[in-house]
Amino acid sequence: MKEKILVLGSGFSSMASSCYLAKAGYDVTVLEKNSAIGGRARVFKKQGFKFDMGPTWYWMPDVFERFFNDFGKKPSDYYQLEKLSPAYEVVFDTLKSIVIPDNLSEICEVFEKEEKGSSKYLMEFINAAKSNYEVAIKDLVYRPGESITELITPVTIKRAHQFFRSISKQVRGNIKSQKLIQILEFPVLFLGAKPSDTPSFYNFMNYADFGLGTWHPKGGMFQVVRAMEDLAISLGVKIKTNSEANKIVVKNGTATGVMVNNEFLEADIVLSGADYHHTESLLDTSYRQYSEAYWDKRTFAPSSLLFYVGFDKKLKNVSHHTLFFDTVFDEHAQAIYDHPSWPVKPLFYGSFPSVTDASFAPEGKEAAVFLIPIAPGIEDEPKIRDYYFEQIIDRFEKLTGQEVRSNILFKESYCVKDFIDDYNSYKGNAYGLANTLRQTAFLRPKIKSKKVKNLYFTGQLTVPGPGVPPALISGKIAASLIKNNFNS
Repeated sequence: MKEKILVLGSGFSSMASSCYLAKAGYDVTVLEKNSAIGGRARVFKKQGFKFDMGPTWYWMPDVFERFFNDFGKKPSDYYQLEKLSPAYEVVFDTLKSIVIPDNLSEICEVFEKEEKGSSKYLMEFINAAKSNYEVAIKDLVYRPGESITELITPVTIKRAHQFFRSISKQVRGNIKSQKLIQILEFPVLFLGAKPSDTPSFYNFMNYADFGLGTWHPKGGMFQVVRAMEDLAISLGVKIKTNSEANKIVVKNGTATGVMVNNEFLEADIVLSGADYHHTESLLDTSYRQYSEAYWDKRTFAPSSLLFYVGFDKKLKNVSHHTLFFDTVFDEHAQAIYDHPSWPVKPLFYGSFPSVTDASFAPEGKEAAVFLIPIAPGIEDEPKIRDYYFEQIIDRFEKLTGQEVRSNILFKESYCVKDFIDDYNSYKGNAYGLANTLRQTAFLRPKIKSKKVKNLYFTGQLTVPGPGVPPALISGKIAASLIKNNFNS
């Protein structure tokens, strides 16, 4: 008889692990508390508009290829990819921006125009980043984070100094233009920490950016969710929505099942892709590995204040991905990481998918997602959300040289309280646990429970870290550990 596995949550890591486990012959059921699958990568629709509620960036296409190749498939079997040109745009002042092309040679030209001599350093930097990418993404990040020895290889020993020098110092030691510095520091924000706290080894994110490019799955990121759902079902995975886990049942130190909607479902193995902290709250206290004090001392990636906005006209002077860097990043970062509070004048990001993909908005209209990174756990009230919406719309109008407020058909907001309500997210964080030096690899919460036999975890709070590609990798790691360790 096949061993039964219950997988909590239906985000990228949960869906990835369920596919690997079903392929290995297990009887897999995915339990999703919400009415739709995808976790943070759900879709919101209104008045003919649609919005990716969570991830909007498709980076590291090779990781997606590797995932589908493991099942004899490829992404193009499920969705169509388009390389964005330009990749994105960074706005610094009124009608003054730097547009990032879709290839490295043109990016060098952009850098050289901004700062003479910078392109030479950029090529050296990206070549080093590519080398780190080869080491990290093709090897290190697929390791389970059980021991420091996983990081000690002849290759990493030669790069040990990169773990003790920050991205910020590396970049600022060679580039003088504040605009170019911000562009080079931007990709590591996906790792959830300040560039000054992120080891320079993580410059492989810059290769993901400039080397591999920015892509868009036609129809949006939810098409990737649908692809994984189709693959999972074809492998025999059962998916149940509106199924909330109330308690993980443990007998004699072994997980035996889950109370779901107050009904007991038996299992040989329980794998949670839900929030790690929340998952442990479903256990009796004696079976929890990490205390409240432990979680409170971790450095979390930001939460977000998001606005999903429908405009009744096409917008000018924006790209599919547009970063608004017209304020001082260091002050905003301090409000996120050093003194958690609402920022005075935050940087923000705009996603305008209907610039590229007509499926996101009715003809002649524009779908927009505005995102402000904020500290997790701060006060979240409607009046605060409204205040920041007015601020960013004022700045958006000024920076892009157009009036848009009268063209807003609707806006919906999403913030800390929603992340907690919908995803049981610790303090309402949006991206998980930051990848700082003290929270890397074996220093992150473990995939295999140390206290409960046959209980495992996957996702952004364990290895390898935040982001969609790491989530796919985390699912594979968790499935491999289960296959190797079950009943051991």
